[in-house]
Amino acid sequence: MLIDGSPYGITCGPDGALWFTLVHQGRIGRVVPGAEPTLFPLDPADGQPTVITPGPDGALWFTEFAGGRIRRITVDGVVTTFDVASPYGIAAGPDGAMWFTQLQDDRIGRITPDGQVSSYPLPGTGAMPSAITAGPDGALWFTLNQGNAIGRITTGGEASTYPLPTPGAAPVGISAGPDDALWFVEIGAGQVGRIDTSGAITEFPLPDRAARPHAIVAGPDGALWLTEWGASRLARVTTDGKIEEFPLEGAEPHGLAVGPDGAIWVAMESGALTRHSL
Repeated sequence: MLIDGSPYGITCGPDGALWFTLVHQGRIGRVVPGAEPTLFPLDPADGQPTVITPGPDGALWFTEFAGGRIRRITVDGVVTTFDVASPYGIAAGPDGAMWFTQLQDDRIGRITPDGQVSSYPLPGTGAMPSAITAGPDGALWFTLNQGNAIGRITTGGEASTYPLPTPGAAPVGISAGPDDALWFVEIGAGQVGRIDTSGAITEFPLPDRAARPHAIVAGPDGALWLTEWGASRLARVTTDGKIEEFPLEGAEPHGLAVGPDGAIWVAMESGALTRHSL
């Protein structure tokens, strides 16, 4: 599906539609597979909307790293804006709030549906917390791209970190897996990683170590799916580490999501949403 813009993040909304960010155009898109997309312009449009995800309030929440904003959009397109420094990843927590990373501030933030913000500092500096997800243990788990570690934070704000075995791995995407563990991708090392809730880490090298894996999501087939940003491929990894790869048309695949049709949908920054049937 061709898109007039540069899709970056994508998710399935509570209304059964795909929602996506247009990072360079300052817009949010909505589309039902098989129909024409609807685009919602943002004001201002200079924030570079990136990651988008459903909230506990029936709306979609997304980050604007460049604009220093978190925004909420209802399924009929009403936007609310909250000022937050350098947000990137965002996920719904088990406590009814949204949790997010502050890429340049080395902090994890929490925002309630009515916009009350609190944040928690991480140990060290320059770690660049990136993607974040809710874990199976009632905590939030996140990647530390420059800290070369995986982090965990409780809903009370207590943080801990787990260093990665591979130097310079630069983790980005992270997702809860079907096996009560967290799965993540290492854009710097060309690997997929698994961490269980005790902190034990296993790494699985991709066939192409220069593929630059970016985002990861659990599929409906009991496997994990990830984008290879540097190679324009989609990859599937089973929970025992077996990897398959699939070429994508276009360039720069970023976010991916399970669509309302049960397929994997990929946001291609070159200007498309690409569907991969299982």
